[in-house]
Amino acid sequence: MLPLKMLRFKHIYYLSMRFYHPGVKGSDFLWYQLDNCSNEDQVLDLVGKNKAKLAVMHVGRATELLWQFQKEKPQILRSIDYIRNHSQFMVLRVLAENKIDQMDDETLVDMLYNALRLNVEPHDSLVQQLVMEAWGRIERFGMPMLSKFAVCLTDQHLYHSPLMGEIADIVSRKLESIYDARILSSLMLSISALISKCFRNRLIEKAEFLLDTGYTSQFNNSRRIVQFLRNVKFSYRPLLEKCNAIFLQSIKGLDADNISIILGVYQSLHFNNCDFRLAVKWRLIELINTQTDPTSFVRLFAVLGPLSGTVVRKRLESAALLMVEEFSPSQTLAVIETMAEMECRNPQLIQQVASTLSNHLDMYKPLDAAKITQALLSLHCQKPELYAELRQMLIRYLHVSVVPYEISMLTRVLSQLPSPRTDHLIPARIDDVLPQCNLSDLNAFAIAITKWVRNGSSYQPSTAAVHVKLLQKLNMCGLERLQKANDLDLLLEELKYVGGEWFEEVLAEETMASFERLKGQITWSNVAELALFLTKTNCLHTGLLDQIASVTLQHINKIHFSATYAILLPFNVFNYDPPQAEDLFESCVQRSRPHFNAFDPHLLVLFGYSLALASYFPEDLIRTIFSVNFLAKLDSQLDSNVSIGPVQQQIHEILGQLLGGSNYVKAAVFTPYYYFTDFECVLDKHRKPIPYVDQNTVFLSKNGREPWRPDKEFLEEKYLPPGGERVVIEFLNAKAFCKNSHHIKGEAAMKKRHLEILGYRVIQIPHFEWNSMELSTKDAWIEYLKQKIFAE
Repeated sequence: MLPLKMLRFKHIYYLSMRFYHPGVKGSDFLWYQLDNCSNEDQVLDLVGKNKAKLAVMHVGRATELLWQFQKEKPQILRSIDYIRNHSQFMVLRVLAENKIDQMDDETLVDMLYNALRLNVEPHDSLVQQLVMEAWGRIERFGMPMLSKFAVCLTDQHLYHSPLMGEIADIVSRKLESIYDARILSSLMLSISALISKCFRNRLIEKAEFLLDTGYTSQFNNSRRIVQFLRNVKFSYRPLLEKCNAIFLQSIKGLDADNISIILGVYQSLHFNNCDFRLAVKWRLIELINTQTDPTSFVRLFAVLGPLSGTVVRKRLESAALLMVEEFSPSQTLAVIETMAEMECRNPQLIQQVASTLSNHLDMYKPLDAAKITQALLSLHCQKPELYAELRQMLIRYLHVSVVPYEISMLTRVLSQLPSPRTDHLIPARIDDVLPQCNLSDLNAFAIAITKWVRNGSSYQPSTAAVHVKLLQKLNMCGLERLQKANDLDLLLEELKYVGGEWFEEVLAEETMASFERLKGQITWSNVAELALFLTKTNCLHTGLLDQIASVTLQHINKIHFSATYAILLPFNVFNYDPPQAEDLFESCVQRSRPHFNAFDPHLLVLFGYSLALASYFPEDLIRTIFSVNFLAKLDSQLDSNVSIGPVQQQIHEILGQLLGGSNYVKAAVFTPYYYFTDFECVLDKHRKPIPYVDQNTVFLSKNGREPWRPDKEFLEEKYLPPGGERVVIEFLNAKAFCKNSHHIKGEAAMKKRHLEILGYRVIQIPHFEWNSMELSTKDAWIEYLKQKIFAE
């Protein structure tokens, strides 16, 4: 046995010596020359002159230097294409491929990493050979090397590959050995497509531990962690808040790219932080003068535009107008999307960007074309010839696409274009993919098809019949998908962006039946999302609300404090008290009380308002909201806009006739404490109307001596004629009532209570009364209002 052992030892010794060359780097003149290169051309020139002398370590070092020089340059000054196409770089690639079996593990992974950074294609034989060799050695990789290799696979979009699955398995087995947040966050992001909920929770727990123990303060680690949460669609607030705190500490080091990534992740996770938004706004304003080339400017424009006020927006729009002709196709797309988000109304910029887009149309992919069309329509761009081109593009892409989401988006956008006819092949394409579609895709199809049916039936009866048949099949697919749903979390995810007429008429009832069937899956982690969805449906379902209340009371300490607003919202909006209502409200307030100062200002106001709907007024919450610091913080977020709808205009006209003229009634009135009301009038003690002199500011009292002004303490008796009363008339649309009944919701009920406390008589006009058959004539409406206003 001894000779065999000696042979094995000898083999291992020589194998290890093949990768170990003590002092070789220090004494190797070629290595010395590489280390003294100051740019890419010197490296490539050295490679060309020493092809026959390059050992594996020289090849690795030369490739590393080429990427290092590029990485140190701003994006706009990089010359990666020049390097990739250089003849001596081709030599390096051939040498590297021939020496793969001589590379140690670190050189192997570094070579793959650097080659991908230099845009060597994933299908290139060098990359493929490096990946296969690394796969064979993967079990012996340390965590830093495994992390780097996982990043290389991510660069090649191998998110769901068996190889990535092996990496996920290794991470699961060795998770406790990871104490570097950089390594952990990279691995989390790479394997995010392949993990279970249990593994997800273990990774989150480990990330929280590393952040809590202070092993990291680098914002890149936190950025990868929030990207991981976005990928797994899990808005875990404690970890988000820890990462957000690191972002705030690092605000001076954040550039427009990182800010854009973070804000995009926050938006997808429905996470908003006032402090971060304000901080990045000022950080981006600081960067305006430094972003002078198209690439950096577009990044800044895309992030700062939607956050900025009028002055900064005009400045950004003026700068964009000066360089619009220099924008690349992708940059032009980013600009037009941002302009739509900003609701830009600069006609010159809109026309210039549209003209640039028309020059690049053949460069855009299907979803790009859909986004461009959507943006141009929202900006009210007047370019019929461009819309005609886009329509043809959308139809061409629809004919060849096989991706349900892509087809649904193309169809939805196509239906918005002003064209009377639809391509006869489109219904067939939709029909092919319906069984594969989720509820969100089906909703998009329903919107488009319904529009085509309504617009096309008069001049295309045969096509309209096809659309009606397709709509019936679509309805059947939607109902079947709901009936087969067996996971509440997945169902809520599908329903997140579903709404509107199709949902209300076809899916609403079956959706509630599915929720009832899956009621046992309501947990502390999804209770807030379900509560928000029920509020959005505007339907009162007491059984579901009772279960929400029960789960909340059982697990209140596990629920994030900010979720208490969403949980209580349907109870308050629907004006419904579940069993143990007092315990529910008290538990939610107690859970939130230590964190009032951590709420975003607008959310805390909404929370207080929601509680007020239920006549619940925590004293410490009110003190917090009316503190000077809080109000100053809130002021930075406020934006107010008032408009009067067509029904209110109709009622205003009738009130003028009934009361004796338009000067007897005021429309769109702000009351004390800033309630907005539809109409206001004043009656004397004999119930006779008293006129306003100025519709906006002044009302004359009975004796004509004391004007009534809204900005004074006008509720005191001396500002009204003796025995007089102030009357508010409110039109209540369908949103003021539960959808499945005439049960008035909490907001309208509370508003009436508050206005009556302030001394008003409140008349509410339900939409189902005003729009009833009994009130179908002008005389009937006048008599209806007369009874409401003047009856004892």
